[in-house]
Amino acid sequence: MPEIDLPDVLAEVKAAFERYEVALTTNDVETLDELFAQKPTTVRLGIAENLFGYEAIKAFRAARSPQGLQRTLENTVITTYGRDFAVASTLFRRTGSSKLGRQQQSWVRFPEGWRVVAAHVSLIDPPTA
Repeated sequence: MPEIDLPDVLAEVKAAFERYEVALTTNDVETLDELFAQKPTTVRLGIAENLFGYEAIKAFRAARSPQGLQRTLENTVITTYGRDFAVASTLFRRTGSSKLGRQQQSWVRFPEGWRVVAAHVSLIDPPTA
C-alpha cells in the first residue's frame, strides 16, 4: 500500500500545481507545455475539446486565446500516493461566468520532474442547496 501525502512529496506536487496555475492564468504556454508529459498517452479532456497525445495538447495551447484566463480556485485537494503519483482536484470560477469549473489532474514524477499525464476540465451550473 503506498504511503499517502508524504510531506516532502506533497510539497513538491503543490509547488508544481501552483506553477501550473500561474502559467495557465498568465498564458505562459512554454511552461504549460513543459508541465504536461511529452507522451502520446497524455490526455486532456477539456470543456469543448478532447485532446489525445502531447502534440494535440501543445497545438491547443498554441491556438488558445490569452483572454479571460484569470480565475479563482476553491476546494483544491492534492493527494500523493507514494513518491511518484498524485491527483490534484479543484473547483474554479471566472469573473463574469455563472458556471462552476472543475479540474482534475493526474501527476507523475518523471526524471525531469512532475508532469501531468491526464487532465479533465469541465463546467457545470452551480449546485443549488
